[in-house]
Amino acid sequence: MSSSTTTEAASASQTSTVPQTQVTLGSKVIAITGANRGIGLGIAECCLSNGAERVYSIDIGETGEEFLALSQRYPGRLHALNANVTEEETITAAVEKIIAETGAIHGMVVNAGRTHHKAALDFTKEEIENLFNVNLFGAFYTARAAARAFIKLGIKGSIVFTASMASYRPNKRVPSTPYGASKAGIRNMTHTLAMEWAQYGIRVNSVSPGLVKTAMTYWVPQQPDWEQQLKYYGGFPRLAEVQELGGAYVYLLSDAASYTTSIDIPVNGVIGSE
Repeated sequence: MSSSTTTEAASASQTSTVPQTQVTLGSKVIAITGANRGIGLGIAECCLSNGAERVYSIDIGETGEEFLALSQRYPGRLHALNANVTEEETITAAVEKIIAETGAIHGMVVNAGRTHHKAALDFTKEEIENLFNVNLFGAFYTARAAARAFIKLGIKGSIVFTASMASYRPNKRVPSTPYGASKAGIRNMTHTLAMEWAQYGIRVNSVSPGLVKTAMTYWVPQQPDWEQQLKYYGGFPRLAEVQELGGAYVYLLSDAASYTTSIDIPVNGVIGSE
């Protein structure tokens, strides 16, 4: 081997990426839409407990007691910004504010969403449009705002969508054609954006929760035949706690997932999977 070849090989070795073997969010700034409560707040808690420097909730509503309690556990590290995901300019403004305050943004969890379960023939035009405006259009606007920031800053960022097990197949007990279709669109968006933005080093993935214990699912265990449903489903005989989803998001946001893109991780305990 010539000296020039040896020099080139040494130079390439020095500039190559050293794989991260530890799943951690140390020093990262993470934004999560719809994190004032519910699944989003559970994801925020997991990010903070795994070392995220700052976590920002981007939400249209007000924060509550649970958000305040978590912010007190992690002083100065959990923040809330107001934005409407259906209006791209407000999401862009929120991202710009994060960058102005911290100098960077490393991850975006596209989590804001709505659910509405009823027979397809009974949905009104307004109900369908509301679901798609938030779940699909809002998700696209949020991902694009994050990608533009990553590219501008030269950061190989991570985008993680919240999809749903309803994107794979309908839940026979609580069908929702518009909801399932919007979440199926999220999974397709994940694959397509991952392909488009790989050239910038941006990774795009998604997580598909099953039935999770939130304010939107309080009624599920109250059904008179819930015990029978659990036998029908099999798997873990309970709903997931919001924090139990967080590990999948933390991994996908971390540098340990540096070669992971265009995938969906189902977190369903089998419940809600068919």
